[in-house]
Amino acid sequence: MSTAIKVEDLSKVYHLGEIGTGTLSRDIERWWALLRGKEDPFLRLGESNDRTKKGESNIVYSLKDISFDIQQGDAVGVIGRNGAGKSTLLKILSRVTSPTKGNIYVKGRIASLLEVGTGFHPELTGRENIYLNGTILGMRKKEIDRRLDEIIDFSGIERYIDTPVKRYSSGMYVRLAFAVAAHLISEILIVDEVLAVGDAEFQKKCLGKMGEVSKGQGRTVLFVSHNMHMIQKLCNTCLYLKEGSLLMHRDTQGVIGAYLNNKTFQSSVVFENEENNTHLLGFIKRVDIKTLNGQNIDEIPVGMPWKLVVQFKLLKDFPEFRIASGIVTSQEMPLWTVWSSPSDIKAGIYTAEFIYNKIFLSTGTFSLNIGLSTRANSIQYLENCCNLNISSASEVTLDPQIYKTEHTGSIINATEVTIF
Repeated sequence: MSTAIKVEDLSKVYHLGEIGTGTLSRDIERWWALLRGKEDPFLRLGESNDRTKKGESNIVYSLKDISFDIQQGDAVGVIGRNGAGKSTLLKILSRVTSPTKGNIYVKGRIASLLEVGTGFHPELTGRENIYLNGTILGMRKKEIDRRLDEIIDFSGIERYIDTPVKRYSSGMYVRLAFAVAAHLISEILIVDEVLAVGDAEFQKKCLGKMGEVSKGQGRTVLFVSHNMHMIQKLCNTCLYLKEGSLLMHRDTQGVIGAYLNNKTFQSSVVFENEENNTHLLGFIKRVDIKTLNGQNIDEIPVGMPWKLVVQFKLLKDFPEFRIASGIVTSQEMPLWTVWSSPSDIKAGIYTAEFIYNKIFLSTGTFSLNIGLSTRANSIQYLENCCNLNISSASEVTLDPQIYKTEHTGSIINATEVTIF
């Protein structure tokens, strides 16, 4: 399989505020360096594009030293927080803007959908804009004629196809724009976050078409979205961008897990900041994932029993106290929740053990939620407090049986909970 896109040491720098370096001498210095084919001497002063911090430099790296290869026929997701550089990368690949430095090699024509109404002339009708876009891509009128009915039918706006697009809603815009980009002849299809404008039915239709384009026709697809379900359903690999840098490029499941958890796997997590929180009447101090014999483990093979050990502190007596643990997927879908039987408990430090020997999970990274409560009130609830890494493939099967442990106060579905 040949390489469709090759990116080497790609960087894009933006100058904030007024154009220029601020002084005539620095402008001349920059001009002289560029005239000799040297790198801009002021780029080394640039900062990463972290929007949560106030920077000191007015030169910002939207992308910095990115390198990757994409094979022909791959469907590649591009994910990251706002400001990570996703749209900038697609604009550079689409030749809307040029890189500050680095090289890009593209094999084939590119059809891109970067914004609602990209490439449309507002005074032209929908039909005329189809021909305009096809001509820009280098297609002949006869080639567009052969696909015209298919494009109009897919867009679902046949009634308005001879109306100027300036009168279209944003949903109609994106329907026609995607239909044009997906059906005209191009080897690479680039789609930014615009599908969020469409309704659920059209989004599903677009996902099916992009899957057909990638798998059935062997075309390459780059897809930016904040919808992890759509990314997982369509893409076989993913690019994870953070503050302009490429953190990961691998299989979609692993990249989405890393993005959503935003941290590496930890078999032990200590919560120290709750000791001084006067608003809490109880709090979780420590969470550990262990084997049944008490050894901390970083990766759990499918089918191997394991236990979750939670240390917590109660600042007052609680009637009908319960502790709960939940497992959720990387897409925030709850899989399983268990809780201890209600019991009267006094103030003090306790340890709870959740023993999982009846639950089998698929490969990937899962998150654990833990809650302290009574029947009437919540004491503390921690989301994604610890990551669970499953190392080999299996189907998710849940055993619904109910059974008692040898310890008191715990009748729990498919797991054991013991409070010491």
